[in-house]
Amino acid sequence: MFFALSILPSCQDGGYSWERDLQYRISVDFCRSREEVKEHIRKYIPDVTEKQIDDWTASGKLEAMEIDSRTLYFKNAAPNLFRIDPSCKAIKDAVEGNPPYVPDGDDLADMKNLSEILASEEVFSAPKRMRIKYTLTVDADAVPEGEMIRCWLPYPRSDEDRQKEVKFIKAGAYSDELNTFSTSDKFSDLIHFSSPSCKHSTLYMEMPAVKGKPTVFTEEFEYTSYGEFNPDLENKVKPYDTSSDLYREFTSEREKHIIFTPEIKHLADSLTEGITNPYLQARAMFTWISDNIPWASAREYSTMENIPMYVLQNRHGDCGMKTLLLLTMCRYKGIPGHFQSGFMMHPGAWNLHDWGELYFEGVGWVPVDQSFGIPGYAEGEYLEKYPDSKYFFLGGIDSWRMVVNQDYGMDLDPKKSFTRSETVDFQRGEVEWRRGNLYFPEWDYDMEIEYL
Repeated sequence: MFFALSILPSCQDGGYSWERDLQYRISVDFCRSREEVKEHIRKYIPDVTEKQIDDWTASGKLEAMEIDSRTLYFKNAAPNLFRIDPSCKAIKDAVEGNPPYVPDGDDLADMKNLSEILASEEVFSAPKRMRIKYTLTVDADAVPEGEMIRCWLPYPRSDEDRQKEVKFIKAGAYSDELNTFSTSDKFSDLIHFSSPSCKHSTLYMEMPAVKGKPTVFTEEFEYTSYGEFNPDLENKVKPYDTSSDLYREFTSEREKHIIFTPEIKHLADSLTEGITNPYLQARAMFTWISDNIPWASAREYSTMENIPMYVLQNRHGDCGMKTLLLLTMCRYKGIPGHFQSGFMMHPGAWNLHDWGELYFEGVGWVPVDQSFGIPGYAEGEYLEKYPDSKYFFLGGIDSWRMVVNQDYGMDLDPKKSFTRSETVDFQRGEVEWRRGNLYFPEWDYDMEIEYL
């Protein structure tokens, strides 16, 4: 399916409009022409027909929108077709000679890491210490000369049991080596760490723009990340205290993305029919999503009205989208849950990543990574040697993480004046000036990791 909208011209003097902002964000994501999509598909299906394109577009397998009377496709619509359509995926695999499953870089790292964690008798084990340099670069002249740029960078949380010894090293902002600041006394007054109570952990800085020069914000820090595993959850869980504040808060609906729609209720009820154990209920829903919702590149979360419903309607999603679907179903079934996110830090494969935590009475909060799901390597000799590896990510998590967020869509510290680029997550960072938010095309980010 596709939707129609019109991109309105920006109005310098008309004030901020979310509708105009939303339309701009959608136009950034939906920027591929039909010919560009067809060109990618022809790499694997040389004789693709116009009817096939039409059918895939109508079904939503090729995601498109009508913008200013033109049908434009999501920038990753063509690659996604070969992820979400089984027959197209089989064609692509045959052309590229891909076997059914081969562990990739993060899988290989996790296979080794999980063996360490599962061999330990401790809940938290296999620590990995990392030194990080994170950089956000605002394009030259994205902001007029002399105007102050406000920047929020992701920073590791210090209130997470499996994330220890967070050490700030330095931070700075500069424009092509002009007006350079460092962790000297001069700069220390210009940085602000978010309050521990803030659900998004940030380091905040400001820097005036210099004409013709990019503005660079950077931070360096170290921290230690532990793996976690909670065995035998099925037999450890106890009945919930449904009168507790924790239970009421984390089994309730949340604006926009945790809503108990009829479709969510029906699916959750059908998957858990006859199951009373909360862990086994969660496992039934976790397994269904793992088996039925393939990963696909996602449009920006701020452009989606209800992410779990999008996943159900389109039958695909990325890490955060699948996490929100699981959390919504669990909360509806009376299993407390909350969103958690930051980065996966696997050597050679770091990336933005989302997961969550579920609360089981008698155990406490445990991690759940719906995107990692049931690993492809949890079979054969590996599964025989490590039987807990199949459902490891329902109650466990690897050591290669950086936790930044304990929820989604909350206020930053200090507050932003304009709508965030990431209205759900906070990972890449946020930037604004006195006239508005700076969206992703106007800046970039990078991370350097040293494994200590």
